[in-house]
Amino acid sequence: MSKSPFLKSVEDFMLVQRYSRRTISTYLYWIKYFILYSGKRHPSHLHDEDIIRFLTFLAVERNVSAGTQALALNAIVFLKTRFLGQTVGDLSGYSTASKPRKLPVVLTNQEVSALLRQLTGVHYLMAAMLYGSGLRRIELVRLRAKDIDFDYRQIRVINGKGGKHRLVTLAEELLPLLSQQVERVENYLKQDLMCEGYAGVWLPDALARKYPNAPFESGWHYLFPASRLSIDPAGKLLRRHHYDESNLNKLIRKAARDADIRKPVSCHTLRHSFATHLLQSGVDIRTVQQQLGHADVKTTEIYTHVLKQGAQGVKSPLSTL
Repeated sequence: MSKSPFLKSVEDFMLVQRYSRRTISTYLYWIKYFILYSGKRHPSHLHDEDIIRFLTFLAVERNVSAGTQALALNAIVFLKTRFLGQTVGDLSGYSTASKPRKLPVVLTNQEVSALLRQLTGVHYLMAAMLYGSGLRRIELVRLRAKDIDFDYRQIRVINGKGGKHRLVTLAEELLPLLSQQVERVENYLKQDLMCEGYAGVWLPDALARKYPNAPFESGWHYLFPASRLSIDPAGKLLRRHHYDESNLNKLIRKAARDADIRKPVSCHTLRHSFATHLLQSGVDIRTVQQQLGHADVKTTEIYTHVLKQGAQGVKSPLSTL
């Protein structure tokens, strides 16, 4: 379904501002929802009370989580201030969402092993890195070849959630596969350089200006490249994007089904399992916090709640009979 001219103009503006495709898609969803909820009135004619009414509706009627409500607010504030150039006043009057945060789904070591056995080649490597390094799905697909530090057995995560950088552990067992993957990236680059109009890999504007030759160097290319070249929607240039993150989730879910795992499994389940298994092995929570890239240790503490469930927390009275 085609977008309205207004939403298309918002999308074009965000592309020029170099927002990620995922952020653009998410913001457009909430902006459209806000407009429809407000009777299709133009956003420039909507005021603070309209925003408060919409956010309250999400909390009371839709029963969304606090995180989802905050995301909707961010999208609307972006629309009003960045795109329309208007001001937003005090929005403290809306009802805040109180939907409790769910405990994360965690696999056992045996379940992780069973899942990984369903995968081969580059698919195995991606899944093994999600679990072995605790990466978010988007962080994995955005890795550049140069982000793998073979000497120190670590991965440099650049511009993770919140635009933060961090170093995460790298399983030594994956080094041979990673070396092969870097060679694959180099071979792709050789092919791409022979294609007329190839503009190199996409880089943020500041990096592209600082390192004008970088888009054509293998180290800057995505570690897990897409299978074909495509036109960059922002600059309308021929490039090779990274592996599609939605396909990665489908891949993990299929592997879980094939392994006969009955828990709901996604890419993030492997990250949850990474954190829980580290804590189980005695790694202190601050170290786990740093590995995961959590700004607040309270976010990491949810994994200690997982560890306290069942036999590791309260002993069932049935066991005393």
